[in-house]
Amino acid sequence: MYQAAIKTYILLLIALVAAPVAAQQQSKTVTSGARAYTINAGDDIEVYVWGEERLQRSIKVLPDGTFSFPLIGKVIAQGKLPKQIEEDISKGLETQYRGEVPQVTVSVSAPSGLQFSVIGKVAGPGTFTPGRYVNLLEALSMAGGASEFANLSKITIVRKTGQGLTHLKANLGDAMKGNFGSSDATVTIPQIESGDTVIVP
Repeated sequence: MYQAAIKTYILLLIALVAAPVAAQQQSKTVTSGARAYTINAGDDIEVYVWGEERLQRSIKVLPDGTFSFPLIGKVIAQGKLPKQIEEDISKGLETQYRGEVPQVTVSVSAPSGLQFSVIGKVAGPGTFTPGRYVNLLEALSMAGGASEFANLSKITIVRKTGQGLTHLKANLGDAMKGNFGSSDATVTIPQIESGDTVIVP
């Protein structure tokens, strides 16, 4: 009996130690899946070239997804990671330096270019600037939720692409009832892209 009590106590200690580790591993798994932010037209960015105050700029990305930078000219920003823009600026400055180009840092000060609209049978239709990526379910939540007679099985997402407008069909009828029908929610609930218009019939 005494040995059984010790064994139970040891198992309890192992469980207490393992629980935080498992939770931490689970948290890392969720976090690591986060999508890196890419620049959108309308975003405010900060560009800093180390040791060159004259090249420090606060810039708003133009509607065509570009911006102008001294000694380089037009820089394409739309759809790129800040790191990619850093590389583009560094490459553009190579002719201005005999040695190595100073380090370039690009950061997003205001992701105001990430916008989407929700129209149709929702409580608060309009245009939203979430400041982060959201999925369709979150987009409807920002619009105040669907109205009583909304048809959530026939939602349409109108998306702007380089070839024009395209549309995606989405069914949130089951998801709004808490039934995702799959262990992978990303398959059921599409992600909203900048410039999307969500139509709830």
